[in-house]
Amino acid sequence: MENFRKVSTSEEQSPLPFPELLPGVVEMKVKEGSKIRNLMGFALTHMEHKGSRQIVFSGCGRAVTKTITCVEIMKRKLGGLHQVTKVRYQTLREVWESAEPGGTPHHLTVHKNVPSICILLSRDPLDPNQMGYQPPEPAGSPAAAGEVLGCSAQGLKR
Repeated sequence: MENFRKVSTSEEQSPLPFPELLPGVVEMKVKEGSKIRNLMGFALTHMEHKGSRQIVFSGCGRAVTKTITCVEIMKRKLGGLHQVTKVRYQTLREVWESAEPGGTPHHLTVHKNVPSICILLSRDPLDPNQMGYQPPEPAGSPAAAGEVLGCSAQGLKR
């Protein structure tokens, strides 16, 4: 592959794995280079000011951890959100071009299966029996209060 350079990368479109979505739900497609501040500003505006009841965060490859971070921030800032997480594989299509000077250009297409995550957050209750469901944090729990588990002032021992 040292004689090739990547020309383009594209995701093959696949439907969201949530059949019970409300119409007009906001989908946040998290990319590797996305800024969390920008994603959270847009998502919080829709959930707080525009009255959205549901939001979906999705990301693949190296963006999976950033997707999870965004969801955890949303849950802490808004509270009371039901969550359903779906993990799957998504196909990326990469087009490579030969980098030999003066030769005829050769194109090579590579299909990669990369891990992908889709997380639905909802103000309304969701089916607790479906795979990947997480109920909202109880109101008085340390995680809901913004504390790190095991690090409250009362729990420190010397």
